[in-house]
Amino acid sequence: MSIYPPLSSSTQLNHIRAEAIDWALAHGLIVRPTTEKQQYFEHNAAVTHAPLALYPTPFPRAEFFKAKDLQIPWNTLIHRMSKDNLLLKELMETLSQVDDFMKRLYDIYLQVKTEGIAQSASLGIHRCDYLLHADLGADAHTARIQQVEFNTIASSFGSLSTRTTELHKYLLSSIDNYGEGQITADQLPDNNTVDSIAQGLASAWKLYGKSNARVMMIVQPGERNAFDQRWIEYALMEKYGIHLLRRSLEQVINNGKLDPVTKALTIDGYEIAVTYFRAGYGPEDYPTEKEWEARLTIERSLSIKCPTVAYQLVGAKKVQQVLSVPGRLERYVDDDATADQLRESFAGLYPLDDSLEGNQAYEMALQDPQRYVLKPQREGGGNNVYGDDIVSVLQKTSVQDRNAYILMDLIRTPPLDNLMLREGVILNGQVVSELGIYGVYLNDGTNEVVNNIGGHLLRTKGVETKEGGVAAGFAVIDSPLLV
Repeated sequence: MSIYPPLSSSTQLNHIRAEAIDWALAHGLIVRPTTEKQQYFEHNAAVTHAPLALYPTPFPRAEFFKAKDLQIPWNTLIHRMSKDNLLLKELMETLSQVDDFMKRLYDIYLQVKTEGIAQSASLGIHRCDYLLHADLGADAHTARIQQVEFNTIASSFGSLSTRTTELHKYLLSSIDNYGEGQITADQLPDNNTVDSIAQGLASAWKLYGKSNARVMMIVQPGERNAFDQRWIEYALMEKYGIHLLRRSLEQVINNGKLDPVTKALTIDGYEIAVTYFRAGYGPEDYPTEKEWEARLTIERSLSIKCPTVAYQLVGAKKVQQVLSVPGRLERYVDDDATADQLRESFAGLYPLDDSLEGNQAYEMALQDPQRYVLKPQREGGGNNVYGDDIVSVLQKTSVQDRNAYILMDLIRTPPLDNLMLREGVILNGQVVSELGIYGVYLNDGTNEVVNNIGGHLLRTKGVETKEGGVAAGFAVIDSPLLV
């Protein structure tokens, strides 16, 4: 590939920017501005285009399809781990002592397990995230995917990612010299994330078996990225005739009722067939005991949860590290070939507990912190620790409190050039991209009902930026250009 993105005159670049912004605003590739920028609009009425890449970013075709091929076994793996009581007990023996949030989730898991689980079916909308890695001094063409993490709750930006793919296809078809022969339609893979998630929710709703029941999405009040969620709601109604309710955890406890006999959950008079959590993944979503009471009420209910508390617990970063231990992954997959394919994408992962391996990892991190990333048990961007900050954090952390973290080899992604667009401003520079593959999994308590690949997400950020979250303000939404 020659110079990429193509060199454009300021006139051409302004034209591309204007087309991209107008298309985004017209087609729902939008977010609400931050609170301070809403001051001139009542009722949260202002919008701006989502942060996006002006050109799709090159990504190796073989590695893209490798990541997609891994998603179906990952879906099954996550479900099987969620059913392993001994695994959850092993994890929480340490995590519950150092992480109150995880302890509260585990307490709900134990309480409902003791009372008796009302709904054996479970729905997972997962996303596995990967970076390309190349050893120092190696040719960028040798870069291979390594997994950053897997997400089991509130796997976001599927809808806006679908719209971004459509945007790049539109720009390719409508603007002369966009890509200058370096971009062809077959290099922009279709992205069906919206339809896949809606189909998964509809399948769970159908499994519940009551035509007048609703799907409920748990949301944060005033969610800035609500449009990413809205497209799921619209697809459910337009394709399946299924109504979706958006409710906060506080609204669930204020307006919800749990039938003491049938365990049916009703909200504002509507029975809830499926509860889809787009909030509830971090302690900030539980500011009072009301929110915790709501989470317990939902988990007790007949509603099909997406995810169950058990699914959320196995999304802890500690599980990622445990799976890297020889022999552990093999407990949950059907054959050695599948285990080998999954393990091939693992980066180096190390415990930080008081074991021999944990103490060795602690010393490695202090001696050469630039080689690692320190990861806590948290979802969302902005939580990881890098470089010399690792030393500062670890030296202030007790041996017991080190259990709240895992250590991971730093994935070194070869940088590329691209243009990013945020609030109308073009940002030019070297970037790295993180690929997310969505998965949709439904189990009726005995058998797999749905196990699908659900589209993809590419998040691109400046090479100097360590974190990768779009909502946290670090990255933009992108499309992979297969090369």
